[in-house]
Amino acid sequence: MRGIFLCAALVTFSAALGCTMTSPYVRPSPPVAARYSSSETPEAGTEHGNAAAAIGWRDYFSDPRLCTLIAQALDNNRDLRGAVLRVAEARAGYRIQRSAELPSVGVDAVGIRTLVPAGTLTGEPLLLSEYEVGVSELSWELDFWGRVRSLKDSALESFLATDAARRGAAISLVEQVANGYLSLRALDERLVLARQTVVSREESFRIFKRRFEVGSTSKLDLTQVETLLTQAQTLAAQLEQQRAAQMHALTLLIGATVDLTPGAGGFDDRLVLSEPGAGVPSDLLNSRPDIVAAEYQLKAAHANIGAARAAFFPRVTLTSALGSASAELDGLFAAGSRSWTFLPSISLPIFDDGRSRANLDLAKVRENLAVANYEKTIQSAFRDVSDALSARRWLTEQVQVQQRALAAQTERARLAALRYENGAAAFLEVLDAERDLLLAQQQLVQTRSALLSSRVSLYAALGGGAMEFSSAAASR
Repeated sequence: MRGIFLCAALVTFSAALGCTMTSPYVRPSPPVAARYSSSETPEAGTEHGNAAAAIGWRDYFSDPRLCTLIAQALDNNRDLRGAVLRVAEARAGYRIQRSAELPSVGVDAVGIRTLVPAGTLTGEPLLLSEYEVGVSELSWELDFWGRVRSLKDSALESFLATDAARRGAAISLVEQVANGYLSLRALDERLVLARQTVVSREESFRIFKRRFEVGSTSKLDLTQVETLLTQAQTLAAQLEQQRAAQMHALTLLIGATVDLTPGAGGFDDRLVLSEPGAGVPSDLLNSRPDIVAAEYQLKAAHANIGAARAAFFPRVTLTSALGSASAELDGLFAAGSRSWTFLPSISLPIFDDGRSRANLDLAKVRENLAVANYEKTIQSAFRDVSDALSARRWLTEQVQVQQRALAAQTERARLAALRYENGAAAFLEVLDAERDLLLAQQQLVQTRSALLSSRVSLYAALGGGAMEFSSAAASR
């Protein structure tokens, strides 16, 4: 029992006196402005609006069908499933590294029978037997300099970074499904407008063809009406192709077969209800999962420097065993059969051709790379939010302008038709007015869709719903 007590005392001593070669971590200053541009956030109250990270996607999106698609994607998307498995992989790696802090204890049982030929020792053949059973610990390192602890900390930070990346993948998936669905609904409305135009122009072509047959209109007017019809038919065919491609992309994104038939009603601007406040750029440091992941990676690289520094100091390892041994199996637990082994060892690198120094230099370079990646991630996040804010502002203005333009084009088409019927204008004027009217209708739907997409992008850029995707760190 003396060996066990000695090991326990050494464990306590190592935990109490062990230090670490890792310097305190200091978060780098964000390399972005303290506030977003005033041209991007002119509205009052934007800076102190609802925190996007606390708004769940079910609260942000009001369309029941969209919410169903998002839920299906979160359950079935293969990329997200891979991200979840990578978290499990990183958790297992952390637990393996954490186990190195404590000795591994096992039970060994050995039975040996050896035949020694005649003349080797006594001139007679000998049959030797040896039996052992005991508790052993294999090469446990006393972590006086914090090398093992630093490696454990690095593994933990890597695990947390992987989990943050999983949350980022979930937010990105929500954004992609929402934008894909908005694009699909916009294509549905554009198709409705195109089909209505085709029906209207088919009727116009029928009327003009009859007029041409009775000689009341010219061949030129008939061909111009036919040109309008073919343009509308071409647009409808193009939109059908785009819708099919968008439907296939959305199906792949969701990862399961879903019903994506056109919904009833028009394209609703109220598909996205909440308006998250942009806050200030420093809020992104804790709300954006990709920034959180980059900082965890930086901390992991920082911890590796401590492990590399500790490699310059002596490593103390223990090997011990306690049990019983006997030449006879029935005497294995008899009095006087107890055996024990205690083998401490100390190793100190003297000459390794600069390997330890190069390993430390490598760790420092990797930390600098992690700093650069962290700062770039912050800058990219700042740009994402700024782009979404400016898009929201200027697309809102574009929608208002295009609504007025559509009203003007509608009136122009009506007046051109009246002028032609009264003989005051050539049909070419009607042709131009009808073509511009169809273009204005299509552009307005596209801009409205882009405006809603900018709100979705802003929600995702601010780390929207991050708190809803619980962290796996609690189960570590």
